[in-house]
Amino acid sequence: MRERVKRAVESLTPGYFALVMATGIISVGLALEDVMSVSRLLLVVCAIAFVTLLVLTAWRFFAYRGAIVDDFMDPRRAFGFFTFVAGTNVLANRLAVGGAYRVAVVLLTCAFLAWVVLGYVVPWTAALGRKERPVVAMANGTWFIWVVASQSVAVVAATLEPHFTTGRRELALLAVVSWSVGVFLYAATGVIVMLRLMNYPFGPEELTPPYWVSMGALAITVLAGARIVEMESAPMVDATRGLIAGMSVVVWSFATWLIPVLVAAGVWRHVARRIPLRYEATMWSIIFPLGMYGVASIYLGRADHLPLVELVGSVEIWVALTAWVVTFIAMTRHVWRTVGRSPVHG
Repeated sequence: MRERVKRAVESLTPGYFALVMATGIISVGLALEDVMSVSRLLLVVCAIAFVTLLVLTAWRFFAYRGAIVDDFMDPRRAFGFFTFVAGTNVLANRLAVGGAYRVAVVLLTCAFLAWVVLGYVVPWTAALGRKERPVVAMANGTWFIWVVASQSVAVVAATLEPHFTTGRRELALLAVVSWSVGVFLYAATGVIVMLRLMNYPFGPEELTPPYWVSMGALAITVLAGARIVEMESAPMVDATRGLIAGMSVVVWSFATWLIPVLVAAGVWRHVARRIPLRYEATMWSIIFPLGMYGVASIYLGRADHLPLVELVGSVEIWVALTAWVVTFIAMTRHVWRTVGRSPVHG
């Protein structure tokens, strides 16, 4: 069993913090719907997953540093490191919803520093610094996680801003700047990924779960915008409130339009082309967008007084919770079969 654990740690995908992202955001959604018992349970699972993945990542860094370097150098996996930023901020956001503002500030600080460092390191090591060309041929859905990380900083900064007097302007500035950066990153990433889809062979094997993050990135952009609209008065907020409110509605509409497209792509992959549907760590990249779309819809509906949008979000949270339960059971079985179960000796 020890050797299996070591192999699992060495091959740990950098995007596994999507588990924290998915669990945390559904916990937030259930808290908004006042289903507090299940929300608190998911918060506990989220915190345990966060600490566990931190320990495993630290182990991997010290014991298998070469594997981490290889991930940073691979455009198909490197952007998965941004799930640490987003996962940390989603946990911070849920804690802030529960009133643990000081802990949320600590987590936001860690996530912000990681966002700044990874925001320059990952694009260079995975794309700009590579000798192989064209790099666009290796672009995939994980690139949108960079957008999610940026917007997650905006969400937590906007959530915390009304609860502090000292540092309020700085939080407002951080929220608006990171939201704006995320918007431009989405446009750039969308162009790159579309170039990859249109100019290079693309079969069902390449249509992996992280392509759902294209919708999740839009949804968290809506959530961040809705939270900024609700912020207390600050120069940066006052200057952009109207623009962000209007753009949030437009972005939500496009995110809604993308959902049938992504569902149809999944049907094409697993039904028409018969690619087996098995658990993999990237499955959490589907659950997070489902939960984030629900939470974003609830916040947008309440912030802009759009009851239909809020109703859509309320329904979506339960869809996301159902998908989370199925995926969590599949993950538990996968871990047991690959790591926990003793080999059968014949």
